[in-house]
Amino acid sequence: MADFRPTAALRNDLLAWFDRHKRDLPWRRTRDPYAIWVSEVMLQQTQVATVIPYWKRFLERFPDVTALAQAELPEVFALWRGLGYYSRARNLHRAAQAIVSTHGGKLPSDAAALLKLPGFGRYTAGAVASIAFGEAAPLVDGNVARVFSRLFLVEGAPGDRAREKKLWALAEEAVALGKRPGDWNQALMELGATVCRAEHPSCLLCPVRSRCGAFAHGRVDELPLARVRAARQAMQVAVAVCRRGETFLFARRAEGGLFGGLWELPSVEVTPGASHAQMADALVRALGSSARVGASLGAVKRVLTHRALTLELFEVELARLRAMPSVQEWRWATAAEADRLGMSTAMAKAFALARDAGQRTVRVSGSRRRGSKVSVARPPRRRPRGAATGPMLKERRADP
Repeated sequence: MADFRPTAALRNDLLAWFDRHKRDLPWRRTRDPYAIWVSEVMLQQTQVATVIPYWKRFLERFPDVTALAQAELPEVFALWRGLGYYSRARNLHRAAQAIVSTHGGKLPSDAAALLKLPGFGRYTAGAVASIAFGEAAPLVDGNVARVFSRLFLVEGAPGDRAREKKLWALAEEAVALGKRPGDWNQALMELGATVCRAEHPSCLLCPVRSRCGAFAHGRVDELPLARVRAARQAMQVAVAVCRRGETFLFARRAEGGLFGGLWELPSVEVTPGASHAQMADALVRALGSSARVGASLGAVKRVLTHRALTLELFEVELARLRAMPSVQEWRWATAAEADRLGMSTAMAKAFALARDAGQRTVRVSGSRRRGSKVSVARPPRRRPRGAATGPMLKERRADP
């Protein structure tokens, strides 16, 4: 069997193809390291077509590292809504603050220094260092791993340590063979995204098929081995819809966890399959004995990468707020104000359902501070058992 390795000839063929056929993407028209960094973070686990409008809006609001560092995290989350994987936004914000405090507002120009910043893994550091600064830094993402697995007959399943070590060794060897390290890394990713796809690869259009081990040995459909995905876990959440005049009560979650730091209608996770009565009891335990839970307003279902999420909404009258370990801040907000809060897409859908439900407005007076006493004009309590369920919204997306 021939020894398929990175060569200068392979590199030249791929770069020539990239120069002719690369997609015209907005972050390829700038040399600004900050703009390139933001694009690389957004592109992780997210398709290019989805990222483009988010990237443009993000840079309009936060045009440089200092602007991002000075922003409040909820504002960053608000612009991130719909991209999912909110830890990316949190780490982007933390890294910007570290860059301002430690590096004078300028991104470090080498991968080793970038790796010390929050949210910079080996891939992101290699991408920014090579594309923005021209360092011969390697990178491996899903596209590059697939291309290398086929070109160089790399065996093993995704996540296998020996396989990962081999892929990174090949990436280091290939990027050091010549100039234009940023273009080389982008060419590999471009080939994987547009030609050497996971399904239905276009081998006849591949500029390096004559140098591809999998093509030579008829193994293109075998490599790489498919990832064995764990079954999605059911996740059920009871959501409280509390009204005060034209405003709704929102809670900002404590940092950490799936939706850490995001705003939401007050909610509590329950056992999947819980009845309306069980969910009502869970809301009372979480919000306190002053909470009175009424009818179900409906449900929102959303498919996340690893979870099948169901949000069940209930009308709740709340006489007073109390401190909760899962909440770092309370706020009453109108529908217009809520649109500017950093909520997950799933919770934004839930709020749209609550807003449009047309339920009664509850008059509440008192302070907005956490733990403040609130007086409520309370109509007779309605138990949710057997209550009619409102409309259900269904949304499918690969990320929260």
